[in-house]
Amino acid sequence: MSDDGAEPEGADAPDGATADDAVLDELFATIESRKRELPDGSYTASLFTHEKGENAVLEKIGEESTEAILAAKDDDLDELTYESADLVYHLLVLLSMKDLDLEDLRGELRDRF
Repeated sequence: MSDDGAEPEGADAPDGATADDAVLDELFATIESRKRELPDGSYTASLFTHEKGENAVLEKIGEESTEAILAAKDDDLDELTYESADLVYHLLVLLSMKDLDLEDLRGELRDRF
């Protein structure tokens, strides 16, 4: 999941949130930046220009989901955390590819309870 090491371009934490709470906003802002700028050497940018198109990201989501499931089955909490982060990252890339954003996701989650 690592990118080119550049500092994320992120939004400030929403009202009442801590800086740690804003990590998804910062990550998504970085993903959007890589999508726009397509810097050389960026893993994120390579996902937007991959010869397989969005299938490359869909395959990564499948892979990371399987790895998270297996880590959970094995009660390997460190691995589960690591693979879950990879899964969330690739899901955010997919949302960006589909011109959706975190507000779309937040809205859907809010509507569910």
